[in-house]
Amino acid sequence: MAKISFLSRSDSEAIHTASLEVLEKTGVSVKNESAVRLLCENGASASSDRVRVPSSLVEEMLKKVPRSISLYSRDGRDRYEVGGSRVLFNPASSSIYFRDEEAGQIRKATSDDLVRFVKVVDGLDCIEAQSTAMVPSDVPVSISDLYRLYVILKESRKPIITGAFTKEGLLEMKQMLASVAGGDKQLASEPRAVFDCCPLSVLIWGDVSTQNLIDCSTHGIPAAIVPAPLMGATSPITLGGTLVQANAEVLSGIVIAQLTNSGCSLIYGGATSVLDQRHGTSRIGAPEAAIVACASAEMGRFYGMPTQAYLGVSDAMTVDAQSGYESAVGLVLGAMAGINIISGPGMLASINCQSLEKLVLDNEVCRAAYRLVEGISIEDLSAVVDLVDSVGPGGQYLSKQHTRDNLTKEHAIPSEVISRLSQDKWIKEGAKDSVSLARAQVAKMLAAQRVEPMPEDCASKLDSTFRSILQKHEVPESSLPPLF
Repeated sequence: MAKISFLSRSDSEAIHTASLEVLEKTGVSVKNESAVRLLCENGASASSDRVRVPSSLVEEMLKKVPRSISLYSRDGRDRYEVGGSRVLFNPASSSIYFRDEEAGQIRKATSDDLVRFVKVVDGLDCIEAQSTAMVPSDVPVSISDLYRLYVILKESRKPIITGAFTKEGLLEMKQMLASVAGGDKQLASEPRAVFDCCPLSVLIWGDVSTQNLIDCSTHGIPAAIVPAPLMGATSPITLGGTLVQANAEVLSGIVIAQLTNSGCSLIYGGATSVLDQRHGTSRIGAPEAAIVACASAEMGRFYGMPTQAYLGVSDAMTVDAQSGYESAVGLVLGAMAGINIISGPGMLASINCQSLEKLVLDNEVCRAAYRLVEGISIEDLSAVVDLVDSVGPGGQYLSKQHTRDNLTKEHAIPSEVISRLSQDKWIKEGAKDSVSLARAQVAKMLAAQRVEPMPEDCASKLDSTFRSILQKHEVPESSLPPLF
């Protein structure tokens, strides 16, 4: 299996030591009173707006984090191990814009865009998990995080990477997941979703994100701790300096979560961007961001934790050569670095815009990444010697059984989105570029895609739960877009 690494063991140890010093000397700002009280009851000290965390407490809490977690499909039939060398791709989350290729413009995302996006993800073979990918503009803000989850549960069997916008939202989303899983106990033992809980750089745990982390820990919901440092603005401009700060932010979250519920499931995450000093813009497609993401995952493995990173996201505003190379660099590097959950396919404009065409093209990059990670299998070379001898000088392998037996084992066969036609046939079939091929593939998938329906009792429970949540928020069901 082919792997890459940016940190030596001594590098990881040095980053760990420096992060502990940051937590002891500088501390973190924790805006949640329950978390501050919990930390102080266990040896941390609070003064002014900071909580300083002793190294001994961090080291103790690190020992309690599980090395892997299991994630399940909507119906519980499929199990996905998150940890070890397993790589799982899913789209990035929470964009507010959508790239409309037919109109040739970026516009606010709608509920219809979200439904189509979820359906396409459900039909892609190399993107194994869904995400609450867009914030639809035609849905009330008070329920937008809940609505996105409802759409996914209705339209896909795949496991979910998500997040809540409010304290109450996480608990309400848990109710929706439990209604599908068969109850709270079943959901805790067979989780259907991972929730992102994001500290703010520099060294801040906001009230909502902290409470989300506490509630995930309490209820047995896997949480990914995802700092999002902006290099040169909210973290040091050096890669090593950003790693130290981001690591300190993750470690502080680990302490809060494990003090809440010892042994709770956590994922070491990250979503690093680079500040382009020329334009004052955040660039997540920069190579430095990819390096930090991979190195952060190495820190996660240093602690024996499952890992996550936002990679495969492009800063381009359209599906073009820039979006292709930035996404490919991130997805391939992330896979070869062994990151367990890679969030990014489909995303443009630095985590602000989703594209259906980029999504299906990125699925092919994910396929290539999986193949690159497999590397070369060197086995039974004596049989190869016999094969070469049977063919002899001037012979051919096309008709050999060995070729038929190993074609799909050794070679990643792309979909029709990737053109491998001869020049003459390519011209004859319309000389289509990759975006045109992707647009045709999207239309084909949406026309043919049929999601396996939920059992009637589960669907009824989910609908009933969602309606009760709407009533609580005083949102009439009739005011929502007609989706189904």
